[in-house]
Amino acid sequence: VDVLHPGLFRTVPCPGYPGIDLAWRAGAALARRLDALQPDAIHISTEGPLGWAARRYCLRHGRAFSSAFHTRFPEILHAALRIPTAWTYALFRRFHAPSSAVMVPTRAVRDMLAARGFRALRDWTHGVDTRLFAFHGEPHACSRLGLLPRPVSLFVGRISYEKNIEAFLRMDIPGSKVVCGVGPLADDLQRRYPAVHWMGLLPRPVLAQVYASADVFVFPSRSETFGLVMLESMSCGTPVAAYPSDGPTEVLAHAQGGVCDTDLVQAWHRARAIARTQARARALEFGWDAAARSFVSHLVPTGSVARPGPNVTEMSSLR
Repeated sequence: VDVLHPGLFRTVPCPGYPGIDLAWRAGAALARRLDALQPDAIHISTEGPLGWAARRYCLRHGRAFSSAFHTRFPEILHAALRIPTAWTYALFRRFHAPSSAVMVPTRAVRDMLAARGFRALRDWTHGVDTRLFAFHGEPHACSRLGLLPRPVSLFVGRISYEKNIEAFLRMDIPGSKVVCGVGPLADDLQRRYPAVHWMGLLPRPVLAQVYASADVFVFPSRSETFGLVMLESMSCGTPVAAYPSDGPTEVLAHAQGGVCDTDLVQAWHRARAIARTQARARALEFGWDAAARSFVSHLVPTGSVARPGPNVTEMSSLR
């Protein structure tokens, strides 16, 4: 599998989103790479500039491709810039219209997109590395957290508009709050919530230790299509408290790995009663093998010259 990502091309920073780079005028360079690769299948993972360049290439050369809807960018752009979601959904519908298979992470997202006129929708749930995000039983000490007062409540993700992180920061709950991640709101929120422990961006093995040391993972987003961080937390045995939005409702599955409630504090209290073995068991239902088989089943041949074995090219237009 060859992954063509923005780091292979000239990039510019995404306005308002430090840490995210966008490919800049990558069309010609991308075409040269694709001509050289001659892939059996092309998958466009997001709708950024590199994704649009890949789409143009496929249409110009008569190549079939698949695509994916991972993130509710229309809601993000509305929260950040007040752009009407109807405008951006119309643009995204146009982006995905030529795709032979638009992969979506949950049934709720599929139904939402179908109601907005998207076609060729295919279910493709995500997977978690259950070996990296290992289970150690009860919460254990982590050098990064020290001896913080228990219970430890954790948030992991981009510190940005769509994550609704202030709903977590404002919660009146005992113990300590820990935030791992970076994003455009980080500096402002760190000044306003100095009692919170801000960890920044952590390497994945260290992040796994932090997950395993927490008592509850709080997921305050109301617009997430899936929420892979919930699976990572549950894989380490840490239950989740979340609002009843699309991603959490499907991932947590009736309080198997956490609790959804319109009152996030109530969800937190109820999540503390969930056995860590139960959270781990739910995460094990989302293994990488099943996710990979589902992904491959939705790929479509491009019409290129056949060779032994699959040669898949994925276009990642945003980090």
